[in-house]
Amino acid sequence: MPPRVSVVIPAWHAEATIGRAVRSLLDQTFTDWEAVIAADDDRDYGAILAGEGLDDRRLRHVRTPAPRSGAPAARNAAWAAARGGVAAPLDADDSWMPRRLEQLVPTAEARGAVADNVRVVADATGELVGHLFPPGEPGRVLDAAGFLATSVPIMALVRRDCMAGWDADVELCDDLPFNLRAIDRAGGLPVTAEALHDYRVRDGSICHAPDSDRRADRGYATCLSRLAADGLGIRDPAIRELFRRSLEDKRALNRAYAAWRDSRPTGGTFQEFVAERASVG
Repeated sequence: MPPRVSVVIPAWHAEATIGRAVRSLLDQTFTDWEAVIAADDDRDYGAILAGEGLDDRRLRHVRTPAPRSGAPAARNAAWAAARGGVAAPLDADDSWMPRRLEQLVPTAEARGAVADNVRVVADATGELVGHLFPPGEPGRVLDAAGFLATSVPIMALVRRDCMAGWDADVELCDDLPFNLRAIDRAGGLPVTAEALHDYRVRDGSICHAPDSDRRADRGYATCLSRLAADGLGIRDPAIRELFRRSLEDKRALNRAYAAWRDSRPTGGTFQEFVAERASVG
């Protein structure tokens, strides 16, 4: 029998963090899963994990066709080898709360897609930077407009028939078309009130590198070009138009972030910028 869930883990120079991610997976109260780890470098992650005492028959390993293909290509390589009915993306430097799969999988199977509130955590200090939605607010179902108004990455669980993969040509913001296609196919994205996923803001990661604003802008520009050419696989024209307008707003926010970061002696990450704007607003 195939597992109910395939956890998709892209890995690039992740030897310092992947043990934490996998440990949070092994701690899940829901056990009917497999994890497919896609190495996008020359590391042997099976050996690295075994060296940390993390050896489990549910952990499987593949490689991208060429190193440095990027996280979207690595996720696609993992998903191509996956057997589960639900895809559950997990970045190699993030971690989950023990009941995340238990709480989310039934909804993903019934509704087509589901996500949870996200805690943003500074990796170096463990300090809480913020949340996707303020704690204490009720759960909700996001339509395309509601999703596009968020500024924290959402790692949705998506049922196989609602899956359309990740866009290897889109830098940094590949979660946007991925989640919009899931919303398009599932008719909405339920989000739990409880925070079950720690998104780690880590110095040195691609998402928080000094050139992250330029990478993000290239990703937004690619999405705009693809929307005009092939619609990015989004079927609903209203969602495509919402996305087009939102991308222009996101590019403006990205420029504001770059100016904010460059004005500070210590710089700062995009999530810190978002949290500061929210506290002032």
